[in-house]
Amino acid sequence: MRDTDVPAAKMSTRGLQAWFGKQQVLKGIDLDISARRVTAIIGPSGCGKSTFIRCLNRMHELIPGAGSSGTVTLDDANVYDPAVDPVMLRRRVGMVFQKPNPFPSMSIRDNVLAGLKLTKSLNKRRPAEVVEKALRQAALWDEVKDKLDKPGTSLSGGQQQRLCIARTLAVEPEVVLMDEPCSALDPIATARIEDLLHTLRDDYTIIIVTHNLQQATRVSQRTAFFLTGECVEYADTDRLFTSPGDRRTEDYITGKFG
Repeated sequence: MRDTDVPAAKMSTRGLQAWFGKQQVLKGIDLDISARRVTAIIGPSGCGKSTFIRCLNRMHELIPGAGSSGTVTLDDANVYDPAVDPVMLRRRVGMVFQKPNPFPSMSIRDNVLAGLKLTKSLNKRRPAEVVEKALRQAALWDEVKDKLDKPGTSLSGGQQQRLCIARTLAVEPEVVLMDEPCSALDPIATARIEDLLHTLRDDYTIIIVTHNLQQATRVSQRTAFFLTGECVEYADTDRLFTSPGDRRTEDYITGKFG
C-alpha cells in the first residue's frame, strides 16, 4: 500500500540528534512535515516526541545542558543558521503547550497581543482587529467578546487553551506546534480543540504530539511513531493505523506496550 500524494514539505529534519547532558534523546531523525496538514507524533513516554518539536523552533536549546545536531529546515532554510534570530523563528513556528498558560497578570486582550508586543510588530496592525481575528480563529470570540478586559486566568481550562492558541495565531505563524494540548482538558473541551484543528489545517502546518491514539486518527493526515529516540515509522495516518509496516508500530497501537 502506498501513501496518498503528499504535499511539499514545510519543515524537514535530517540526522536530527538531541541530548540532555550526556543522555541522548533523539537519534538521527529524518522527517518531512507536509505543508498545511496535521502531523501527529505518537509514542510512549520518554521516546523523544516533545524534544523533537522543541528542536523545530529552537526551544530545546533554552534548557541548561541541552544540545542538538543535524539539520532543521523551514522552507529549505536552516533554522539553526547563526544569522537566524530565534525569537523571530518562534514567530514563524509557534507553540501551544501541554497545560494552558495564559499570562496571569494580563487581560484576555493583552494575552492575545503579547507575542506581537514581544516582536515589536503591533504598531503595523490594528490591535482590535488582531484580537477579534485571532479569537475567532480559535473559536473563542463569541464566548469572551464582552469580557476582553478580564484576566485570561478567569476562563475555564478549555477556554484558556483556546486563548493560548489565539495568542499563537495572532502573530500569524506558518507552523503551529502543539505539545499534548488536550491532556489537561475534559472530553468536551478536547472535542472543541479537535474541531478547531480541522479548521486551522487549511491555513497552517500543524504538528501535534499526543498520547491519545484515537485523537491522532481523528485529527491528523500523517503520523510518525517514535520509540527510544528513533522514528520507527512515518506514513499516512490511515495506513499507519490499519497496515503498519513495522512490528513495533503494530505492538504499540494494539496496546502490547506503551
